Amino acid sequence: MLGLIKKDFLMIKSNFKTLAIIFVVYAVMAFQGQMDLSFILPFMSVMIMISTFSYEEFNKWNAYACTLPNGRENTVKAKYISTILMIVIVTFIVTITTFLITYTKDNTINYESILSTMLGTFFATVLLQSFMYPAIYKLGVEKARIGIFVVVFGLGIIGALVSKIYDLKKVLALLKPLENYVIFIIPIFMIVMLYISYTISKKTNLKKEF
Repeated sequence: MLGLIKKDFLMIKSNFKTLAIIFVVYAVMAFQGQMDLSFILPFMSVMIMISTFSYEEFNKWNAYACTLPNGRENTVKAKYISTILMIVIVTFIVTITTFLITYTKDNTINYESILSTMLGTFFATVLLQSFMYPAIYKLGVEKARIGIFVVVFGLGIIGALVSKIYDLKKVLALLKPLENYVIFIIPIFMIVMLYISYTISKKTNLKKEF
């Protein structure tokens, strides 16, 4: 298992320098108030991990992985773990950087605001992973990207139409009492989403023929 996780990080090793350069550029822009550092880098980390699927397809990795003990299951598990580790590391770095930038500029830190933003960012990136990975295991990388884009675009149109027909403010008002429990609801929801996503991906990979 550790070997499979290490393999994922070795595949994206060449991307670390690019990610570091982008991080410095965005950090400078964030310091100047021109850019929000919170989302772009964690999002890019997920996209970089998704690129490992393309490398594996090109090098026929999955056919070889099937010969390993519990190879089909462990490759899926390792992919989820390595992606979560990548998201955690990048989000932690971005959070610390945001604290430093805020304190340097304002001589004060709004811990609640920054931490809630980072929690939202972590939730969004994990949600992206939860939707993308089952689609990739089922359809392949390229088709999954197109499929997710179509679904997101379609949901956006449906959401816009629904907002015109129904008063969403009433729905939001009903959810307002849950605000005090968001810090508990979001982690639980993330864990459930990841479990469902992993289960679907694992079953799909176990049934595939390479």
